Amino acid sequence: MNWKQLLSNKRFGLENLHEARKEDRTEFQRDYDRLIFSAPFRRLQNKTQVFPLPGSIFVHNRLTHSLEVSCVGRSLGNKIASELLKLHPELHDTHISEIGSIVSAACLAHDLGNPPFGHSGEKAIGTYFSEGKGRTLQAYLSAKEWDDFTHFEGNANAFRLLTHQFQGRRPGGFVLTYATLAAIVKYPFSSQLAGSKQKFGFFTSEEEAFQKIAHELGLKKISKEGEPLKYCRHPLVYLVEAADDICYQMMDIEDAHKLKILTTQETKELYLRFFAPEKLGHIQSICKMVDDTNEQIAYLRSSAIGVLISECVRTFILHEEEILKGEFQGTLIQKLSSRVREAYENCSHTAFEKIYCSKDVVDIELAGYQVITTLVDLMIEAVRYPEKAYSQLLINRVSSQYHIQAPTLYEKIQAVLDYISGMTDVYALDLYRKINGNSLPAL
Repeated sequence: MNWKQLLSNKRFGLENLHEARKEDRTEFQRDYDRLIFSAPFRRLQNKTQVFPLPGSIFVHNRLTHSLEVSCVGRSLGNKIASELLKLHPELHDTHISEIGSIVSAACLAHDLGNPPFGHSGEKAIGTYFSEGKGRTLQAYLSAKEWDDFTHFEGNANAFRLLTHQFQGRRPGGFVLTYATLAAIVKYPFSSQLAGSKQKFGFFTSEEEAFQKIAHELGLKKISKEGEPLKYCRHPLVYLVEAADDICYQMMDIEDAHKLKILTTQETKELYLRFFAPEKLGHIQSICKMVDDTNEQIAYLRSSAIGVLISECVRTFILHEEEILKGEFQGTLIQKLSSRVREAYENCSHTAFEKIYCSKDVVDIELAGYQVITTLVDLMIEAVRYPEKAYSQLLINRVSSQYHIQAPTLYEKIQAVLDYISGMTDVYALDLYRKINGNSLPAL
């Protein structure tokens, strides 16, 4: 793979209108702006990140998480662009200097396809088909279509949201650049290869769209003729992934401190492990300049993020050749220097033991699972049997952009999942309560 082809600024869906612009904003900066002002991005403010949506203490939701990931992604991209230009001066006439803009836009979009209630929402949709009432639908779907639903994945759903032409909308979905779209596909293969990890990059319905993007960008194809589709990652995927990994791990620790799941001492010790012995004195002296505990924790967290960014840049540049050949294995985080990697893994272990298994987090997963399962079941029944009176009541709530009267069952189910995965936690819970008669409009 080569950088000049990989960084195409051609827009998906508007290829015939592709032209060089002379305005101040580049095409990749336009991607960022387009995402920021979109309704699906705004709805992330009411979608769970890890902890239940805030009461008296503010914790991260999907929107604040995505903004922070975008900031880290921009830093990673800008630093790597600078290093690449030193190594390859011949790239000056390419879009290499725009890597920061591409990665920051892709980071904004990386969670757009996640359903309500975090990862429990994904699990609820997948297990509805593999373990629940949805099992009866298998006989009416192809093997590829069935894999799409039983392995339902937020990343694949984000790619669909960004590229699919919904009812009344223009071709190309968000009409983003090819480079930005490729940079969000963490798992560039079909659901047939998802396996037990439930990870894949695009639904059967978007397979052709991804092939088109991959061909334009020169992504290396791994699968042979007749095999399930599989490509090597776009190199910038590693930066989007690293930015996401850095933010959710570092910010979850800080949120846990605010919620008193972790003590101040525990939190400080977790962050201090990231720094080399010769830097510890300087870090601790700055901490002592303020008395506010939360400010101290915020400083340590930001400094730890700085260390991780520098390490990821070093790792990416070191392995650039492997990445371009499609031979790099694992993630950037897994290839960090031993001290920083151990510090990160220590945070991961603590998060799993004390945060992700905490009562509040498990409770929201249990509640979300019930809400999503009920909505999926009722809506699929409604689109399959629209002539029923109750079906009509449910269908009348659905926006016209969702093609619930599609000719095939696969497309009908996709329309239902588009509708439900686009809901906020609050909207999904409100609809669930109304359906169960627990909430009525004011009379």
